Amino acid sequence: MASVKDTKDSRGIRGSRRRGIALHAVLVIGLLLSAFPFYWALIMSTHTSTEIFSYPPKLLPGSHFLQNVRSLFDNIDFFGSMFNSLLVASSVTFLVLFFDSLAAFVFAKFEFPGRRALFVLLMAIFMVPTQMAIIPQFVIMAKIGWIGSMTALIVPAAANAFGIFWMRQYMKSAIHDELLDASKIDGANFLRQYWHVALPVVRPGLAFLGIFTFMGQWNDYAWPLISLTNPDNVTLQVALSQLNGVHGTTDYGMVMTGALLALIPLLIVFAIGAKQIIGDLGKGAIK
Repeated sequence: MASVKDTKDSRGIRGSRRRGIALHAVLVIGLLLSAFPFYWALIMSTHTSTEIFSYPPKLLPGSHFLQNVRSLFDNIDFFGSMFNSLLVASSVTFLVLFFDSLAAFVFAKFEFPGRRALFVLLMAIFMVPTQMAIIPQFVIMAKIGWIGSMTALIVPAAANAFGIFWMRQYMKSAIHDELLDASKIDGANFLRQYWHVALPVVRPGLAFLGIFTFMGQWNDYAWPLISLTNPDNVTLQVALSQLNGVHGTTDYGMVMTGALLALIPLLIVFAIGAKQIIGDLGKGAIK
């Protein structure tokens, strides 16, 4: 009997090892497939347009990266446009994290007249495509006199329905009523409850919302193209689009170099945000 049991245990161990190896193999394949576009962008940024379209395709780095970088800097104000994008994306991210989390905290943990009606209205706004608001938004910005300035990019995006919905759902499960009750007994008002009780608990949710908002603003193209009539205020995505068709032809090596350099801030923000998410989840919801 003991030998039969040992045989079953060994088979179970071998089976779990096979499943573990298969799972890791799938994860490695997924990682390679996800990383290949970044690798391909790096490869194309080191070649000329002729080499990019040659057959068989180039799979190893070339020797024209510095030349492509110089061409990129000669054709557009890369660092000025990057600064504009950083200013807009950082400002919008900060405002969204503050206003959306504040509104979500009220929706999630407080009862007030018209709460459900306002939330239904919020969901209706959430389901409206962003493109439908471009024309009325442009008219409003023109009447205010903000067309051509980066204010037209920052203020309308200072709060959004998705962020409020996401943080409301997160706060409903992450913030326990006992914490709020204890803070009330200690004499904490609404703002102290929000700042000292709610925000420390929901930092993983804020980190995700921050990454999502920053990436969305950094990659936004349509609204900056329409509203930024001042060439000195163009964002990086608008500036990179000007590389298509420079001098009648498109230098794809230069274009891919610009796209590759534009990824660097996104990777930094994602690394910081992901570390915050993993670290806070490991600490647990209640400290």
